[in-house]
Amino acid sequence: MTAQIHSKTLLQRFTPLIIFVLLVIVLAIGLTLNPREVPSPLVGKPVPVFELPLLNTPGKLTHEDLKGSVTLLNVFASWCYACRQEHEAITQLSRNGFRVIGFNYKDQTEDAVAWLRQFGNPYQIIAQDLDGRVGIDWGVYGAPETFLIDSNGIIRHKTIGPLSDPEKMEALMDAYKALQEQSL
Repeated sequence: MTAQIHSKTLLQRFTPLIIFVLLVIVLAIGLTLNPREVPSPLVGKPVPVFELPLLNTPGKLTHEDLKGSVTLLNVFASWCYACRQEHEAITQLSRNGFRVIGFNYKDQTEDAVAWLRQFGNPYQIIAQDLDGRVGIDWGVYGAPETFLIDSNGIIRHKTIGPLSDPEKMEALMDAYKALQEQSL
């Protein structure tokens, strides 16, 4: 009986220490994760069904328009400082033959048009999501974000943040190369 009481007392005495050690382990693991790398549940799934007006031109962009060829869908806005940082990278991708579709996010038409006039327009088409509702379906956290979509309309890669970051551009290009190899 005293052995049971003694072991209960030991367990009660060391419970706070055990909880503390477990908490330290969990926090240590959390510190090794990159908070900017938010996995997208949409990768590997078809693009969300949507229909958006085009920026400053008649017509609409729908989910069906993202089929037929590999596409980069770039979420940008005139109010987004990081979008300015990545703009040259997007422009280079467009010049190198990538199909780049713009997704103007929560922006005023006049501001977006002025921004594109100032920095250049690398986009083949630009959809405008004025209220951000379609962005919610895409899992957009903010701008910039870039989606790599295969010719069947399946999202294959998502980048959060500017592609001017060499690691992000390398990850995108690796995903693109893998997609090209699969289609051979």
